[in-house]
Amino acid sequence: MSSERETLEDLSRSYKDSVPADLREAKSFQWYLQEVYDDPRIARNAHQRVADMFDHYGTTYDEDAGVVEYLMASEDPLHDGENVFYGREVHESIHEFVNKVKSGARGLGPEKRIKLLLGPVGSGKSHFDWMVRRYFEDFTMREAGRMYTFRWVNLCDVIRDQDPADDTVRSPMHQDPLVLLPQEQRDRVIDQLNDALDAPYTIDNEQSLDPASEFYMDRLLAQYDDDLQTVLENHVEIVRLVASENKRQCVETFEPKDKKNQDETELTGDVNYSKLAVYGESDPRAFDYSGAFCNANRGLFSGEELLKLQREFLYDFLHASQEQTIKPKNNPRIDIDQVIVGRTNMPEYRDKKGDEKMEAFNDRTKRIDFPYVLEYEEEAEIYRKMLRNADVPNMHIEPHAMEMAGLFGVLTRITEPDGDAISLVQKAKAYNGEIDDSDDIDAKKLREEGEAKADVAEGMDGVSARFIGDEIAEAIMDSTHRGREYLSPLTVFSHFEENLEAHGSIQEENVERYHRYLEMVREEYKARAIEDVRHALAYDLDEIQRQGEKYMDHVMAYIDDKTIEDELTGREQEPDEKFLRSVEEQLEIPADRKDDFRQEVSNWVSRRAREGTSFNPQDNDRLRRALERKLWADKKHNINFSALVSANELDDDERNAWIDALVDQGYSREGAKEVLEFAGAEVAKSELEGDA
Repeated sequence: MSSERETLEDLSRSYKDSVPADLREAKSFQWYLQEVYDDPRIARNAHQRVADMFDHYGTTYDEDAGVVEYLMASEDPLHDGENVFYGREVHESIHEFVNKVKSGARGLGPEKRIKLLLGPVGSGKSHFDWMVRRYFEDFTMREAGRMYTFRWVNLCDVIRDQDPADDTVRSPMHQDPLVLLPQEQRDRVIDQLNDALDAPYTIDNEQSLDPASEFYMDRLLAQYDDDLQTVLENHVEIVRLVASENKRQCVETFEPKDKKNQDETELTGDVNYSKLAVYGESDPRAFDYSGAFCNANRGLFSGEELLKLQREFLYDFLHASQEQTIKPKNNPRIDIDQVIVGRTNMPEYRDKKGDEKMEAFNDRTKRIDFPYVLEYEEEAEIYRKMLRNADVPNMHIEPHAMEMAGLFGVLTRITEPDGDAISLVQKAKAYNGEIDDSDDIDAKKLREEGEAKADVAEGMDGVSARFIGDEIAEAIMDSTHRGREYLSPLTVFSHFEENLEAHGSIQEENVERYHRYLEMVREEYKARAIEDVRHALAYDLDEIQRQGEKYMDHVMAYIDDKTIEDELTGREQEPDEKFLRSVEEQLEIPADRKDDFRQEVSNWVSRRAREGTSFNPQDNDRLRRALERKLWADKKHNINFSALVSANELDDDERNAWIDALVDQGYSREGAKEVLEFAGAEVAKSELEGDA
């Protein structure tokens, strides 16, 4: 822990450096006009600004998936990676969302649609929505994302019935100062801006002033004989506009409350009753621009559980999205400019899906599916992130614990494969990228079949990462109470088994099937634990390296049709086919596929050589497994398997060496003892029976 202490001076300086230099400054309209000429992006609309925001924080391109990954989601630079999203499916969803925003930025239609994030509970859609709002707030603080609005000043000098408390009035809709120009003059400026604009979109602004501002403009123009310059110089100040959800400024979250008493004024605003006595009922100055659509103008509107709203209430959303206007009670229409995002869970979507009266709403939404993660190793990263972000006790997470938890989650989310050619676990492994070109499994075809069989889309049902994360947390706390400083897959499995029936998000009809999936995961873990134990029993990194180098020497000679020098005699000889097959058969590579495998590892070695990386078989998972299994076959005859079955004391040199080897694989000492007890007997049993 650092012993340094912050001073108030340091804290104050740091804060001042973090805010825009012109945050508190009032500028003239002439100043703003010159600024937009210098940087036309200042005048972009909400969709354009949000689109630029995603690119601003950085992007990478996944050529295999054909998906742009946005670093604000894949790395989360603002929060030191605390909110990183994992999984191909999630990044595909984010890619689709941003594409719709960018299409809207170009005026292709999605700017008039609600972006509806659809997914099961705990799929990340709400968190993504939260992330977009946080990054938008940050972006508007930066030079690249700056925007401005205006305020009316010195109103009481001209308007006799103006309340002295309203001598200065900020634009209630946070409108861009360009709306102060009449449309003909505004278009001339915008045409010139677009000539200088370097962007994939064009600037456009045909908004009318909000009713209150229009009232002030009319009164002031009448006072100054339509001298627009005098009005803008004497009664308008330009101020920096920064998005803030806390201040309900350019970012707004709308949550449906009482379903029976939904009031459209929550969205559109209402009469300001405190001003009625001052201005009168029909005066636009007596309107309170506190509706959610008003607050979100020029930024982001986020509607939580949108489909829980009454059908009649949703018509306001239709009008807001399609016409980009709102029509409050007893007030003229108001133009709006915002990205409208809605969220909904699967039950609400299914309820509304077949409702003919919802056709108009469905036609004005762009659905973006947010499924669960379907790659179990990516799912495991979600749990690791959870642990990193929490105050976790001194707990060692044993190998395979997070992966097997992720595998269980994935099994509940994917559809059963057709026929008997592939098991559900094999399908999950294919989705995880564990099936290579030498296998007769087409992962792409499996995904297509899964999508076709799914109700809405694959990954839209199943156990949530939230449930699994909760059970992992419970397992950690239970281990802590028992004085255990390690968390093993077996402990995690026990918590899953105990709590499947009790969890409110798991439907009763799925419990039996989920128990069956859990048994599949147990078997998969047993196979991996046995592999780890075998590796520990025959542990010899130097020998694996030597055998790996020998294998590659013979492979290269085989591919190049050359001879190779014999290790013992020094004579030139043909590549040792028997030795090559003894390695390849450990992966059950048939003879007719041997050339494919040899070419695969040869390409891998060549690629690493070009990159300046030396050969290490540990870096190639398939080759490593093959060599380890061969080493096991070579050394198992010298292992005392009886010790694995009968001995309980772990202080003898042989068993301690096995424990040390498991520790080198990532186990804690206590966890190593557990896995040795769990899988060691299975290994010993199979080998002793084989010798009988």
